[in-house]
Amino acid sequence: MMWFLLGMLFFCMVAASDAQLSENFYASKCPNLELIVRKAVTTKYQQTPTTAPATLRMFFHDCFVGGCDASMLIASENGDAEKDAPDNISLAGDGFDTVIKAKLAVEAKCPGLVSCADVLALAARDVVVLAGGPRFKVELGRRDGLVSKASGVDGKLPGPDLDVTGLVNLFARNGLSLTDMIALSGAHTIGFSHCNRFAHRLYNFSSLMPLDPTLDPSYAQELIKSCPRVGSDPRSVSNLDIISPDVFDNAYFQNLVARKGLFTSDQVLFNDLRSKSTVVKFANNAEEFNKAFTSAMRKLGRVGVKVGKQGEIRKDCSAFN
Repeated sequence: MMWFLLGMLFFCMVAASDAQLSENFYASKCPNLELIVRKAVTTKYQQTPTTAPATLRMFFHDCFVGGCDASMLIASENGDAEKDAPDNISLAGDGFDTVIKAKLAVEAKCPGLVSCADVLALAARDVVVLAGGPRFKVELGRRDGLVSKASGVDGKLPGPDLDVTGLVNLFARNGLSLTDMIALSGAHTIGFSHCNRFAHRLYNFSSLMPLDPTLDPSYAQELIKSCPRVGSDPRSVSNLDIISPDVFDNAYFQNLVARKGLFTSDQVLFNDLRSKSTVVKFANNAEEFNKAFTSAMRKLGRVGVKVGKQGEIRKDCSAFN
């Protein structure tokens, strides 16, 4: 019941605003917008493939904190902007660079018309496609937010140790269902993580069992080799998907079935009966995953948007006008 009430509250809060988003919002003002963004994103992706997971993750982090308003891109001399929060420090610079370059390309053709929030939403879609994932329409018309505080991030982003209940509650606050949460978790089919985000599963899981028993033993040994307890290189990383880490596909869910999810918050999706059947369905049917993912991404893109006279259209994505 609480989940339902939270979802209804969210719907009532944003119904008026997301109704003003439109796939054709810039059709007359900047008709070649999607082509301009796609070209810039493609160039960046070809130079640095980590652009894909970096940009996709940044879009998710932006939307979950204050809505999809590009507040994540604001830079602060005092180090107190959203991007400076502990949960965002690990965001790769390639994501920021991608949006900044795409925005510059857009400004050259359509000055002062397109928000950074919309550029980010388009870039997030484009990197999914470039990595081999599904293409989908992006609703546009967002304004850029006027607030970006590190203090506003705490408790709003899913950590690597959350259980299904914690994940469900966090996503429900943003109007997203259990299926949406599982589908969006599938974004972990690309990207990587530093050792400190999952090392406790190898060495400090509990006083009785140092090694997490839900980990496949052979997979655990591979992780131990790359992330030794002593002398581990802080720059060392492990892929979130061990099958096809650079391709956007459904292999992430196949890994969960094989007990090879990197984070606790990944593996619990298979271990918990509430989410297990959906994980198995996505593992066995890439089309079902793609369909659910594109639906969830469109819903994610409506979270807390600013439209009309709310917010602004930033000239520089890293600074308020």
